[in-house]
Amino acid sequence: MHEMAIAEGILDIAKEQAAREQSGRVTKIGLLVGEMAGVEEDALRFCFSALVKGTLAEGAALSVARVPLVGRCAACGHEQAIEKYNFICPKCGGGLAVISGRELRVEYLEMD
Repeated sequence: MHEMAIAEGILDIAKEQAAREQSGRVTKIGLLVGEMAGVEEDALRFCFSALVKGTLAEGAALSVARVPLVGRCAACGHEQAIEKYNFICPKCGGGLAVISGRELRVEYLEMD
């Protein structure tokens, strides 16, 4: 389950930032998670809640914003949501390059 490794990385980021800002507690963590990032949100939440026990992030809310999978045609420049992993441009038949939907990052932290 790679969600545990992701949760560990999130906690590490929160700890490092809290230390930099001399904060005693992390209250909320905002994440951007792309549709194509391969992250199971329920599993991530479970792993995160298990990891933060006894840390400065215990009780912190995890806010997850999902980012849709969007592509741009290399031939004609048309942009559209990619559905069912169909990477063919409906306008010209060219290939769609992913421009969003692979994100997996901490967007913000709230601390006391």
